[in-house]
Amino acid sequence: MSERADGFSLDEIVARFGGELVGDGSRRITQVAPLERATADQISFLANPKFRQQLQGTKAGAVVLTPAAANACPGFHIICANPYAYYARVAQLLNPPRHDEAGIHPSAVVAAIVPGDAHVGAHAFIDAEALIGPGTVIGPGCVVGRGTIIGEGSRLHANVTVYPGCVIGRNAIIHAGAVIGADGFGMARESDGSWVKIPQIGRVLIGDNVEIGANTTIDRGALGDTVIEDGVKLDNLIQIGHNVRIGAHTAMAGCVGVAGSARIGRRCTFGGAAMILGHLTIADDVNISSATLVTKSITQPGTYTGAMPFEPHREWMKNAARLRHLEDMAIRIRQLEARFAKWESEN
Repeated sequence: MSERADGFSLDEIVARFGGELVGDGSRRITQVAPLERATADQISFLANPKFRQQLQGTKAGAVVLTPAAANACPGFHIICANPYAYYARVAQLLNPPRHDEAGIHPSAVVAAIVPGDAHVGAHAFIDAEALIGPGTVIGPGCVVGRGTIIGEGSRLHANVTVYPGCVIGRNAIIHAGAVIGADGFGMARESDGSWVKIPQIGRVLIGDNVEIGANTTIDRGALGDTVIEDGVKLDNLIQIGHNVRIGAHTAMAGCVGVAGSARIGRRCTFGGAAMILGHLTIADDVNISSATLVTKSITQPGTYTGAMPFEPHREWMKNAARLRHLEDMAIRIRQLEARFAKWESEN
């Protein structure tokens, strides 16, 4: 629900976020909606040109779009350089976070000092020596380990577990089931094939304005720390190994896996199910496509893709069989090239 039941006028929206308004500034907007479903009290946006034809039939009260698309919109519209980001800010305005009443639920177990304006939900546990910032929300069933620091205004949804000694910055959002600071996968192999566990004595350090999706896991460092810098956005079901460092404002879609000690730059993006091997370095401003396996360091910005396109199963089986013979084919081609070169020299 909007902070105001009657929404905001277009003039008020433009006053907050900028842009050029074409139309009646007194029209009130109460919600956001897609072009094909929006009504007269809702605002929509056009960022992808392939949906441009929907402008003619939309009933939206206003549309946020670029200067290039403005002439195609018959209704009220707001012109800006980045319609998707503008829409996101309007959506935040019209859908503010739920307010949780300050206080500690009677069933919670709290062994640390909690600010008076913080909220601690049912059956949550906060261990001794934890530092909880003002305005923090600790959801039901959360576990906050000894000596953990959680910054001002951060929100832990239900059943988040933060292991001892980890640090979470200000205004973080951590969704249900996430685990911060579990042991990294550190094992040494004995001569008989058995495994010896290596104690993981580092921490997880999370910066400000970070969002971590449901059931994502971030392992603590083995010796140093695992570091998630400011503004990083992680989707659901992501695995971050020990001693990884992720640069500021990098974003990862669901099911990405990052093996231990990888160093990832700033402002990178990773499509769903991308995999990054351990001890690699990825430069700033790198975009990794979905399902790409990164097996070596990337030193230059740009987009990198390593997934083969899908095809009918029968065709895939044929091609997979041929792949097994690539080395033999390469040898035969080199032999043929040598024979041809010899023939040319003799003729």
